[in-house]
Amino acid sequence: MRELDYSRLRERLYTEQLDNGLTVFLAPKPGYQQVFATFTTHYGSIDSVFRVGDEAPAAVPDGIAHFLEHKMFESPQGDVFNEFAKNGAAANAFTTFDQTTYLFSCTENAKENMQVLLDFVQEPYFTDENVEKEKGIIGQEIRMYDDNPEWRSFFGLLRGLYQQHPVRIDIAGTVESIAKIDKETLYRCYRTFYHPSNMMLFCAGGFDPKEMMDVIRSNQAKKSFGPAPDIERIYPEEPSEAGERKSVAALSVSQPRCLIGWKDANTGLTGQDLLAQEMLTGVILDVLFGRSSPLYHRWIDEGLIDQQFTWEYELTPSYGYSLVGGNTADPDRLIAEVNDALARAAAEGLPEEAFHRGRKKAMGRFVGSLDSPNFIARSFSSYYFKGVDLFDTVEVLESLTLQQANERLRAHFIPRQQAVSIVLPKAVDAPAEKGR
Repeated sequence: MRELDYSRLRERLYTEQLDNGLTVFLAPKPGYQQVFATFTTHYGSIDSVFRVGDEAPAAVPDGIAHFLEHKMFESPQGDVFNEFAKNGAAANAFTTFDQTTYLFSCTENAKENMQVLLDFVQEPYFTDENVEKEKGIIGQEIRMYDDNPEWRSFFGLLRGLYQQHPVRIDIAGTVESIAKIDKETLYRCYRTFYHPSNMMLFCAGGFDPKEMMDVIRSNQAKKSFGPAPDIERIYPEEPSEAGERKSVAALSVSQPRCLIGWKDANTGLTGQDLLAQEMLTGVILDVLFGRSSPLYHRWIDEGLIDQQFTWEYELTPSYGYSLVGGNTADPDRLIAEVNDALARAAAEGLPEEAFHRGRKKAMGRFVGSLDSPNFIARSFSSYYFKGVDLFDTVEVLESLTLQQANERLRAHFIPRQQAVSIVLPKAVDAPAEKGR
């Protein structure tokens, strides 16, 4: 077991790659009662076309990674949540575009809960009957999200930004795509993406690292796995410009919602390069549109936005995007004001004082978050398969310069890579405006 000392952050990690290929990280937090663990596979909704070794490429139905996540909680003995409940733990799971994570949190019986986590994720149980039953449950979930304004505006934006990349497709798929999922396809995806060599286990909180690693080693040594599959993920060529520049939907909401996004053409990054671009773009967005920015306060005072207004930047090796927006009294005015602010900042540059304040604010926010085992486990896991070490965050933020920020501002926020997604109240006739 290797020890990694992040003395500046007062954090220590213990890590080991087991014989079956599973990489384990333990982050003990002396004095903490809570334990938070994540078991993550590098498999998300965008991995719908792939090749294993010399086999022909396989195309599986949209939504299958999320479907698989649902099915993993079922075992011949019943619902796995009951096992966690007996040990006083809360469990959950989530599927993103590029990962699926299973997790638990508890304040007692951490070692017993770790055994349950490892066992249920590594013991799939799919039958024709339980797969068919799940289609109805997930179909209801899909229909529910179809009526969710946040979800509709978000995926409306991604569909506008991306023309080919599967990030434009809802993580849960569609009712039609999940109807094509069967037991055999689920097992095929499971065998491909749930091999220990494609997974990472992270545990943070109040526990003894040596005892916890012994539990994990012993559990894994009792199981046998085949050779690690050689996985090639296949994504289509994606043009740099946005596809559908403006999309409008009508839902039962009390006020309009508007998201404005920019597709990032500078992808393919990993490690500290990816982290630096993510941090730099985040600081720019926070300086211009964050809660301490003059624009945010003016727009609140004028009633143009409410406190749900937000910004976001996401970057992986195969896609990336920025967005700003939220509820607004006037979508067209918000779009114009955002674009005016960006054009002014590109021409004049960011105010130096505001840039350095934004950078330090990001550092403070990150260091403050390290008090949370939940934050450490989730964030470390989400970065791991991008080749990023979460604990490099402060060092990367310190290295950012105003010149880099202004170059990035001018390179990323350009009109041909922009799309907007608007949700209007049904009472207001939504114009049949689709496309450019």
